[in-house]
Amino acid sequence: MISNQQVEGLMAGSGNVLGPNGDKIGSVGTFYLDDQTNEPAWVTVNTGLFGTNESFVPLSEATVEGVDVLVPYSKDEVKNSPQVESDGSISPEEEVTLYRYYGFTYDDGSADTSGMGAGTGTMDAGTDTMTDDRTGAGMGSGDGSGISDDSDITRSGTSSGTSSGTVGRDTSGPTTDDAMTRSEEQLDVGTQSRQTGKARLRKYVVTENVTTEVPVTREEVRVEREPVTDANVDSAMSGPELSEEEHEVTLHAEEPVVTKKTVPVERVRLDTETVTDTESVTEEVSKEQIDTDVDGTTRGSGHSGQDGSGASGSGR
Repeated sequence: MISNQQVEGLMAGSGNVLGPNGDKIGSVGTFYLDDQTNEPAWVTVNTGLFGTNESFVPLSEATVEGVDVLVPYSKDEVKNSPQVESDGSISPEEEVTLYRYYGFTYDDGSADTSGMGAGTGTMDAGTDTMTDDRTGAGMGSGDGSGISDDSDITRSGTSSGTSSGTVGRDTSGPTTDDAMTRSEEQLDVGTQSRQTGKARLRKYVVTENVTTEVPVTREEVRVEREPVTDANVDSAMSGPELSEEEHEVTLHAEEPVVTKKTVPVERVRLDTETVTDTESVTEEVSKEQIDTDVDGTTRGSGHSGQDGSGASGSGR
């Protein structure tokens, strides 16, 4: 039996209802309390596709492990249980049907069998007893007439959904709704950036010959002669009359002189630009196909693709 304190802890998490072997039956939905004892009596389990179908499970033999509820029922037992609308209360007739399905028998030893009030999931020992013989033989003499309807079961927490009226029936599970959903995969193509390489600048020194023309000057000897006149006679007669002498002139010439200096000539940098190309992407996708089988005649749904073996069996 699960206590109210445990229910509060379960409501704070996102636990699951597990079967005898730890197999997941579905996610925990809504807890229903006994209106007389205010103890947890039922829990709904989201068993349908994407949690669209809720089934009721009694908590009389349930235990808690972490955020999960462990019950002694298989997933098929829970999914095939009678469908009761999760609207905040369970009527006496609905509760009788559910308990009968899960194999509980009520017997207080009297002929009128007062049974259990609506929403009652446990009985005090020594008075009315609740046994789990899993025989489906019914609820003692309780055919529903002895069950009081003067109280409702209030739910603790918030329901994740309600069951709706149904028309069709899926052969793989309980009654759901009047349609079957066909699903298919679609491509969701995006892009991601990855490194494709590196570009770098490298500087090195090379040597080459450079030839340039440089103008240079030089001095050459030119002999000039001038006659003796009254203007220069004194200079001409200043020396001895006859003598031997030498007169020299220093000649000059320019020659190229080469020096080198380093100067900056340009700046070089790396930059990137984005170029857009188009690539084709090919990937396999799966889709469901629904065929209609009427009196041995199979008709396709008009959709190209697979043969329908992957069609969903649950209504959505």
